[in-house]
Amino acid sequence: MFKLLKNGICYAPQYLGKKDILIVLNKICKIDDTVPGENLRDVEIIDCTDKIICPGFIDQHLHITGGGGEEGFISRIPEIKLSEILVAGITTVVGVLGFDSITRNIAGLLAKARALEEEGLNTYIYTGSYEVPTATITGKAMKDITLIDKIIGIGEIAISDHRSSHPTIDMLREVAYEARLGGLLSKKAGIVHIHVGDGKNGLRPLKELIENSDFPIDMFIPTHLNRNKNLFHQAIEFANSGGNIDLTAGQSSESGYSIPDAMELLLREKVAMERVTVSSDGNGSIPSTGSGPSVGKALQLFEDIRICILDRKLDLTTILKTVSENVAKRIKLFPGKGTLAEGSDGDILIINKQDFSINSVIIGGEKFVDNGLVIRKGFYEDL
Repeated sequence: MFKLLKNGICYAPQYLGKKDILIVLNKICKIDDTVPGENLRDVEIIDCTDKIICPGFIDQHLHITGGGGEEGFISRIPEIKLSEILVAGITTVVGVLGFDSITRNIAGLLAKARALEEEGLNTYIYTGSYEVPTATITGKAMKDITLIDKIIGIGEIAISDHRSSHPTIDMLREVAYEARLGGLLSKKAGIVHIHVGDGKNGLRPLKELIENSDFPIDMFIPTHLNRNKNLFHQAIEFANSGGNIDLTAGQSSESGYSIPDAMELLLREKVAMERVTVSSDGNGSIPSTGSGPSVGKALQLFEDIRICILDRKLDLTTILKTVSENVAKRIKLFPGKGTLAEGSDGDILIINKQDFSINSVIIGGEKFVDNGLVIRKGFYEDL
């Protein structure tokens, strides 16, 4: 019933110093310099000496039902396993359908999200796919957002990509309208999550939509913006004009900017970092290089954050916000998610300070990873 984290160095993600954290059921009940536990019955005391305590990561772009399909049926990637998410320190995911809306569908995406939820993860999804008009469950994206609890917006709509349906500005305007009204009716984020490819236009279609409509710029989250250098510099301009930018973990520095390189550039350019988020694109396909199929790993999200902190010595609070508080605010899960605060959800990551490795993952007050080992796996993982 009770978990008491003792003597940890707390980042909420703002630096709080050495604190004790008391979790009751699935919520953080108390954060203080000292929280006595001797009078509590059924309390598990977790020694966090020389450890960092921070919010669990939020991954707003994960192919939970599998990506791929661009190289035929054999290239369809299987559904992700719970343990693959847990080892990355991720406690909340937003699932995306992606390129293939023919052999996969939103109903399957929703079912997988509910299955992961039953296994203990916090899950949400976007309705839609690359194409416009886009895939839905009810036949209308606005209805999906309004009536289905887990659907928080529309995505990932593809622009500037040979695999997109090359939507016109009017078509994008219709997508934004449905997301906006669905969000207002259901008190959800009503996000339009946009896949930006390597095409010549980059962010231009989105910028044109915003300039020629009355939609708030904050409702759009374009992603993969570090995939090439020209696009990344467009992303800096977009952020400076008030837009959100989402970067993808695992990006090669040869073609674009890795997350550590991108973070250094953003800080150097004095970009407002509260507009910056990072997601994994995990379980999606990586373009073939001739050495066989390659699949994006959710774990890459943590590895890139680790390099930012351990190797590049970037400010811990600033970097942690890109995978916690910033994301939670963009998709309207804050203050329940993305922060350590009294009353927020007990989704916590405990990190070994010396080498910035994952020690424990706690979701809703329950421990899923302990001493670096997954102790609660998915339904079929032990077969």
